[in-house]
Amino acid sequence: MSPVHNNPCCEVAIVGMGPTGVMLAHLLGALGVDTVLMDREPDLLNLPRAVHFDGEVMRIFQNAGLADTLLPHVRASQGMQYINKQGQLLLERKPASAPGMHAWANNYLFHQPDVERILRDGLAEHSSVKVCLQHEVVHLQQSTGGVDIQVQCLGKASNQSLNAKWVVGCDGARSKVREHMNTGFDDLGLHQAWLVIDVALLEDLVLPLATVQYCNPARPITYVNVTGRRRRWEIMVMPGDDIEQMTQPSYIWPLLAPWIQPHQAQLVRTAIYTFHSLLTQNWRQGRLLLAGDSAHQTPPFLGQGMCAGIRDAANLAWKLHRVCRGATDALLDTYARERMPHVSDFIATAVKLGNIIQSTDPVVAAQRDQQFLAQGPQEIVNLSPALGPGFHSGQGVSGQITAQPRLSDGRLLDDALGLGFAVISAHAIDTARVPAQALSDLTALGTLWLHDPLLSPWLQVLGAQLVLLRPDRYVFATANSVQEMAQWDLSLATPNHSPHSRPTSPTPSPNQETHA
Repeated sequence: MSPVHNNPCCEVAIVGMGPTGVMLAHLLGALGVDTVLMDREPDLLNLPRAVHFDGEVMRIFQNAGLADTLLPHVRASQGMQYINKQGQLLLERKPASAPGMHAWANNYLFHQPDVERILRDGLAEHSSVKVCLQHEVVHLQQSTGGVDIQVQCLGKASNQSLNAKWVVGCDGARSKVREHMNTGFDDLGLHQAWLVIDVALLEDLVLPLATVQYCNPARPITYVNVTGRRRRWEIMVMPGDDIEQMTQPSYIWPLLAPWIQPHQAQLVRTAIYTFHSLLTQNWRQGRLLLAGDSAHQTPPFLGQGMCAGIRDAANLAWKLHRVCRGATDALLDTYARERMPHVSDFIATAVKLGNIIQSTDPVVAAQRDQQFLAQGPQEIVNLSPALGPGFHSGQGVSGQITAQPRLSDGRLLDDALGLGFAVISAHAIDTARVPAQALSDLTALGTLWLHDPLLSPWLQVLGAQLVLLRPDRYVFATANSVQEMAQWDLSLATPNHSPHSRPTSPTPSPNQETHA
């Protein structure tokens, strides 16, 4: 973790070492992209913040080679329950007792410092990634060839400079990169202060195994069973509350009295957070891009804040890689077009759930209860929306994430695919019959061809005989014959070859063609 020297060059500079920035660095590093990752802090913040991620995010960790290391430090969720003042169940998310569509539990709970330490330590595996702590970006200047970055080295109180082809701001809700871009927000309507209390139990207590949303109009409260003896309470700030006093133990323990007493737990963190629902209007300005909380902020009622940032990283990493290897930078415009509608669905759903628990008018709350109880407990299922228009065919299941089946040899699908594009079928494809331009483009992308008869049911669900998966495992396109592959327009991701450098023999090499 050495300092930036004056005027070095890199392909991608990432500002901010939260989970989004670190995962983007992992994915870029695995693709061999020359990356500098900077953060103003001397180390990670050893405080609990996010506590939930879902099965798709665990799949991204899997593809980054981190899942097995993370598993001992996370636990499958025991579900989530919305309960009214009378203790009646209004709606619930079922326990993640079996693998879901991504071949992992649908939902996990975790202690963020544990997970972040594993993510950061794993960066040592990538020789193309350089980590610079105590480096704060103070100025950005774009040019036709890159971005000049002025950096203050906080440990030395000196300024240095760096040039990057691309800069990604993963620097959170108060993003300096976003500030430099001078872009506005779309406000999705929820802004509410909550007191967040994290404790470590000093003894075993009988507390709910599931996350519980206590929908009491007198005082809405969320309880989270995190990992081990870690527990969290989120308590809505009500009119008349003294915010300066709310973080004091003398105020906190009476609020927690229905569950625990002071001698039974140690306070780890108390903080007032305002939950927001915001979408940054522009995620790209020239060579500057945004990801994670700098691009969007969601209330926590779905536990999707960190998940959204990790999905940003998975979408953006391979596109930056392709652009750094000669593709047109118009490919980067598809990043926001795809991700903004996707994350908007999650934010909108979180706002709806927030409105349920945050009902403080007794009459409105009674009407809410009556409506839910008349229908019976409703189930919250994990969302899996399609991407917005972008780098996919826009037809059928294109733009959607696929399930992850097991292959005939026992491997999970993604473990056989590597880091790039993949054409998947039940039976071997005669590449001599593939339309020439499609085959040339697929070869230029380093596409892997995988066939396995055990994938027939998976393909039937997708309504196709052939599927082209992107590196982030979203469907680019499907086909029912090799002739239909002529409709696959991959030009946005392929290098701009000169005539003498265009591949003349597009037949896949042995290491590009595999079967389970």
